[in-house]
Amino acid sequence: MNNRKVPTRKCIGCGEQKEKRDLVRIVRTKEGEITIDATGKKNGRGAYICKSNDCLAKAVRSKGLERSFKMAIPEEIYEQLEKEMKEIE
Repeated sequence: MNNRKVPTRKCIGCGEQKEKRDLVRIVRTKEGEITIDATGKKNGRGAYICKSNDCLAKAVRSKGLERSFKMAIPEEIYEQLEKEMKEIE
C-alpha cells in the first residue's frame, strides 16, 4: 500500500482548502497574459479557484486575482474567465 500525499490548494474565491485536481488554475505569464491553465503545467504565477461561477464572482468582488497576481486585472479578463468557466462546468 502506497499512501501518497494529495496536494491541496486554497480557492481564492471561497477560501476553502481543496484537492488540487478539483480546482482550476489561472495563470499570469511573464508577459502579463492571464489565462486558464487546463493542464496545470503552464509557466507563470498560478492561482486556484473552484469550478463554479459563484467562486469566480467572489474572487472578483474580493479582488482575489489582483492580490494573487499583484497587478490590476482588466474587466475583459474577467469576462473571458467567465466564458471559459462556463465551458468547464
